[in-house]
Amino acid sequence: MFNGSRKYSPLPSSPSSSRASSSSSSSSLPAAPRRSPRALQRHSSLLTQYSSLLESYTEGEIRQLISALVERYSQAMNSGGHELPLFPRTGSRRKRARARHKPCALKELEVSVSELGLGYESDETVLFRYCSGTCEAAVRSYDLSLKSMRSRRRIKKEKVRARPCCRPLAYDDDVSFLDAYNRYYTVNELSAKECGCV
Repeated sequence: MFNGSRKYSPLPSSPSSSRASSSSSSSSLPAAPRRSPRALQRHSSLLTQYSSLLESYTEGEIRQLISALVERYSQAMNSGGHELPLFPRTGSRRKRARARHKPCALKELEVSVSELGLGYESDETVLFRYCSGTCEAAVRSYDLSLKSMRSRRRIKKEKVRARPCCRPLAYDDDVSFLDAYNRYYTVNELSAKECGCV
């Protein structure tokens, strides 16, 4: 009895696919299994998308892809390349991420007194030591709670920092110099001596 629903059978193979199968039967190579269309769901995770994409390839196609990648790598190494040029954007992202997550440390720079921005005119140079780096490993319960209070808008107007900052823990000796008019000055707490997360 007909109830209004209809079942569809799969479409017959196209003439080109039947020709390919007939020509493949005449050759010594076995016919590759037909892949289903790669339909990826919008909301599925990236990992699921890539795994379903790789599952749709045959073993021969994966081997061909790997051999092409290895060949590109060897060509890059033979031409004097220092990095794998297959995914340059990802590599540069990793470099930037490593640069962003360097631990808090003491660094130094040779600058003129005029470049310090303290209002002195002098060509004398000083060794300026400063603190640079991140303090991800130094996050405490205080920082997490403060961040939570800020996100809940319990702390609104105050300027608070919800993460530790790389700052000097101690300062170097005072720095003395002559300005452009032969006047003698001494500046204290100019260069960092020790750095830490505070």
